[in-house]
Amino acid sequence: MRAHPAGFLLALMLAGCGTTDTIPDTQPAFYTNLAKTGQPVNAEAAASLLSDYRTARGLPAVTVDPELTRFAQDQANAMARADNLSHEVGGRSFTSRIKASGLSAQRAVENVGAGYHTLAEAFSGWRDSPSHNKNMLAPGMTRMGIATANAPNSKYKVYWALVLAEPDSQAAR
Repeated sequence: MRAHPAGFLLALMLAGCGTTDTIPDTQPAFYTNLAKTGQPVNAEAAASLLSDYRTARGLPAVTVDPELTRFAQDQANAMARADNLSHEVGGRSFTSRIKASGLSAQRAVENVGAGYHTLAEAFSGWRDSPSHNKNMLAPGMTRMGIATANAPNSKYKVYWALVLAEPDSQAAR
């Protein structure tokens, strides 16, 4: 049997040592458990997921709109405060909220949800619901806002709001 030089043994022993401190979390944003992390949904990841879904069906992609995101955040927060999944929290319908907001859109649609802990779950739930899927595939929609609100004491843990809008061509003039 041949002996190994000391340097080789030292290198071999050091090769077994290591830490994971510098390894980044490579989990895609759509799998992040928002109920555990308390983090908001990643709007850019949501736009990418929704855009891929829409463009695969011949529809335009969507981009994140800060005004629609604020609008969605207001709805998610209202549902979390009331611990109630509804388009009409506080007695105001989606249509009346859009009109009161001053947002300029030719058309807009809203999906709400609760109990989905990841973006992937929310997207799948909406895709599998005929009325929510119809909203996600509404023609002409090119802007979106999405938001979550954590409600740790609720059975749902996370409330969701997604708003898609078709820009108002008259407002651009």
